[in-house]
Amino acid sequence: MITPGPSKWQPKFPFPYDQTRGNVTDADINAQREMCQWYTAQYETLRRQIDRVQFNRITPNGPGVISGSGSDWDYSVRGIQRQVDIVTANIDQAVEFLAPRAQALTQSHDATGDTYFPIYEGESFYLLWQHLSNVNDGIKAHQPDWFTGPSVLRVKRWGTRISRSHVCD
Repeated sequence: MITPGPSKWQPKFPFPYDQTRGNVTDADINAQREMCQWYTAQYETLRRQIDRVQFNRITPNGPGVISGSGSDWDYSVRGIQRQVDIVTANIDQAVEFLAPRAQALTQSHDATGDTYFPIYEGESFYLLWQHLSNVNDGIKAHQPDWFTGPSVLRVKRWGTRISRSHVCD
Protein backbone atom coordinates (compact mmCIF):
# COMPACT_ATOMS: atom_id res chain seq x y z
CA MET A 1 0.00 0.00 0.00
CA ILE A 2 1.30 3.41 -0.92
CA THR A 3 1.33 6.31 1.50
CA PRO A 4 1.00 9.54 -0.47
CA GLY A 5 3.36 12.31 0.42
CA PRO A 6 4.30 15.77 -0.73
CA SER A 7 5.27 16.12 -4.37
CA LYS A 8 5.98 18.79 -6.96
CA TRP A 9 3.21 17.45 -9.21
CA GLN A 10 0.91 20.07 -10.67
CA PRO A 11 -2.28 19.49 -12.69
CA LYS A 12 -2.20 20.05 -16.42
CA PHE A 13 -4.78 22.08 -18.29
CA PRO A 14 -4.45 21.39 -22.03
CA PHE A 15 -7.29 22.46 -24.31
CA PRO A 16 -10.23 22.07 -23.63
CA TYR A 17 -9.46 21.62 -19.91
CA ASP A 18 -8.19 25.19 -19.79
CA GLN A 19 -11.87 26.11 -20.23
CA THR A 20 -12.95 24.12 -17.14
CA ARG A 21 -10.06 25.15 -14.90
CA GLY A 22 -12.38 27.28 -12.75
CA ASN A 23 -14.41 24.17 -11.83
CA VAL A 24 -11.36 22.27 -10.55
CA THR A 25 -11.24 22.23 -6.75
CA ASP A 26 -8.36 21.74 -4.33
CA ALA A 27 -9.92 18.35 -3.53
CA ASP A 28 -9.63 17.41 -7.23
CA ILE A 29 -5.98 18.42 -7.32
CA ASN A 30 -5.11 16.56 -4.11
CA ALA A 31 -7.01 13.45 -5.21
CA GLN A 32 -5.29 13.36 -8.58
CA ARG A 33 -1.87 14.07 -7.05
CA GLU A 34 -2.29 11.06 -4.77
CA MET A 35 -3.70 8.85 -7.54
CA CYS A 36 -0.71 9.78 -9.70
CA GLN A 37 1.62 8.71 -6.90
CA TRP A 38 -0.18 5.35 -6.78
CA TYR A 39 -0.23 5.06 -10.58
CA THR A 40 3.49 5.77 -10.95
CA ALA A 41 4.46 3.36 -8.17
CA GLN A 42 2.05 0.46 -8.64
CA TYR A 43 -0.12 0.45 -11.78
CA GLU A 44 2.26 -1.33 -14.15
CA THR A 45 3.08 -4.09 -11.64
CA LEU A 46 -0.60 -4.64 -10.88
CA ARG A 47 -1.48 -4.74 -14.58
CA ARG A 48 1.17 -7.42 -15.18
CA GLN A 49 -0.11 -9.46 -12.23
CA ILE A 50 -3.67 -9.32 -13.58
CA ASP A 51 -2.49 -10.36 -17.05
CA ARG A 52 -0.54 -13.30 -15.62
CA VAL A 53 -3.42 -14.59 -13.49
CA GLN A 54 -5.83 -14.26 -16.42
CA PHE A 55 -3.40 -16.19 -18.65
CA ASN A 56 -2.67 -18.88 -16.06
CA ARG A 57 -6.29 -19.57 -15.26
CA ILE A 58 -7.20 -20.32 -18.89
CA THR A 59 -4.00 -22.20 -19.78
CA PRO A 60 -4.28 -25.61 -18.01
CA ASN A 61 -6.67 -27.15 -20.53
CA GLY A 62 -7.13 -24.20 -22.83
CA PRO A 63 -9.94 -21.70 -23.05
CA GLY A 64 -13.44 -22.93 -23.59
CA VAL A 65 -13.26 -26.05 -21.42
CA ILE A 66 -16.52 -26.07 -19.48
CA SER A 67 -16.25 -29.15 -17.31
CA GLY A 68 -13.59 -30.68 -15.14
CA SER A 69 -10.41 -29.37 -13.61
CA GLY A 70 -8.62 -26.70 -15.55
CA SER A 71 -11.51 -24.56 -16.65
CA ASP A 72 -10.90 -20.86 -16.26
CA TRP A 73 -13.27 -20.72 -13.29
CA ASP A 74 -11.57 -23.67 -11.51
CA TYR A 75 -8.65 -22.40 -9.45
CA SER A 76 -7.66 -25.79 -7.97
CA VAL A 77 -4.93 -26.58 -10.51
CA ARG A 78 -1.24 -25.61 -10.50
CA GLY A 79 -1.38 -23.15 -7.61
CA ILE A 80 -3.76 -20.81 -9.36
CA GLN A 81 -5.78 -20.22 -6.17
CA ARG A 82 -2.66 -18.96 -4.38
CA GLN A 83 -1.89 -16.63 -7.27
CA VAL A 84 -5.51 -15.44 -7.38
CA ASP A 85 -5.41 -14.74 -3.62
CA ILE A 86 -2.27 -12.62 -3.99
CA VAL A 87 -3.50 -10.69 -7.02
CA THR A 88 -6.98 -10.03 -5.61
CA ALA A 89 -5.41 -8.83 -2.34
CA ASN A 90 -3.31 -6.39 -4.38
CA ILE A 91 -6.35 -5.25 -6.35
CA ASP A 92 -8.25 -4.85 -3.05
CA GLN A 93 -5.52 -2.51 -1.81
CA ALA A 94 -5.53 -0.54 -5.06
CA VAL A 95 -9.32 -0.20 -5.08
CA GLU A 96 -9.32 0.77 -1.40
CA PHE A 97 -6.73 3.46 -2.10
CA LEU A 98 -8.36 4.77 -5.29
CA ALA A 99 -12.02 4.70 -4.19
CA PRO A 100 -12.16 7.80 -1.95
CA ARG A 101 -9.95 9.75 -4.35
CA ALA A 102 -11.83 8.81 -7.53
CA GLN A 103 -15.14 9.50 -5.80
CA ALA A 104 -13.85 12.90 -4.62
CA LEU A 105 -13.31 14.11 -8.20
CA THR A 106 -15.74 16.80 -9.29
CA GLN A 107 -18.25 15.68 -11.89
CA SER A 108 -19.94 18.55 -13.70
CA HIS A 109 -22.69 18.76 -16.29
CA ASP A 110 -22.57 20.63 -19.57
CA ALA A 111 -25.45 22.48 -21.25
CA THR A 112 -26.85 19.23 -22.67
CA GLY A 113 -26.75 17.48 -19.30
CA ASP A 114 -23.75 15.26 -20.10
CA THR A 115 -21.41 14.51 -17.22
CA TYR A 116 -17.73 15.43 -17.47
CA PHE A 117 -14.72 15.73 -15.17
CA PRO A 118 -13.24 19.26 -15.17
CA ILE A 119 -9.75 18.02 -14.21
CA TYR A 120 -7.62 16.60 -17.01
CA GLU A 121 -7.78 12.77 -17.03
CA GLY A 122 -10.16 12.70 -14.07
CA GLU A 123 -12.45 10.44 -16.07
CA SER A 124 -9.57 8.06 -16.79
CA PHE A 125 -8.75 7.65 -13.11
CA TYR A 126 -12.41 7.25 -12.22
CA LEU A 127 -12.96 4.54 -14.83
CA LEU A 128 -9.65 2.82 -13.98
CA TRP A 129 -10.86 2.50 -10.39
CA GLN A 130 -14.31 1.30 -11.50
CA HIS A 131 -12.96 -1.40 -13.83
CA LEU A 132 -10.30 -2.58 -11.35
CA SER A 133 -13.19 -3.16 -8.96
CA ASN A 134 -15.07 -5.11 -11.65
CA VAL A 135 -12.01 -7.26 -12.42
CA ASN A 136 -11.53 -8.03 -8.75
CA ASP A 137 -15.17 -8.98 -8.24
CA GLY A 138 -15.14 -11.21 -11.31
CA ILE A 139 -11.98 -13.07 -10.36
CA LYS A 140 -13.14 -13.57 -6.77
CA ALA A 141 -16.49 -14.91 -8.01
CA HIS A 142 -14.69 -17.42 -10.29
CA GLN A 143 -16.26 -15.84 -13.34
CA PRO A 144 -14.84 -17.14 -16.63
CA ASP A 145 -12.33 -15.10 -18.60
CA TRP A 146 -14.93 -13.99 -21.13
CA PHE A 147 -16.74 -12.32 -18.22
CA THR A 148 -13.73 -10.58 -16.62
CA GLY A 149 -11.80 -10.03 -19.85
CA PRO A 150 -13.68 -6.91 -21.03
CA SER A 151 -13.04 -5.14 -17.71
CA VAL A 152 -9.37 -6.18 -17.86
CA LEU A 153 -9.14 -4.57 -21.30
CA ARG A 154 -10.82 -1.42 -19.99
CA VAL A 155 -8.31 -1.27 -17.10
CA LYS A 156 -5.56 -1.38 -19.71
CA ARG A 157 -7.28 1.22 -21.86
CA TRP A 158 -7.66 3.76 -19.07
CA GLY A 159 -4.22 3.00 -17.67
CA THR A 160 -2.67 3.52 -21.10
CA ARG A 161 -4.61 6.74 -21.54
CA ILE A 162 -3.22 8.03 -18.24
CA SER A 163 0.30 7.07 -19.30
CA ARG A 164 0.08 8.61 -22.76
CA SER A 165 -1.44 11.83 -21.43
CA HIS A 166 1.62 12.42 -19.19
CA VAL A 167 -0.79 13.72 -16.55
CA CYS A 168 1.34 12.17 -13.80
CA ASP A 169 4.68 13.55 -15.06
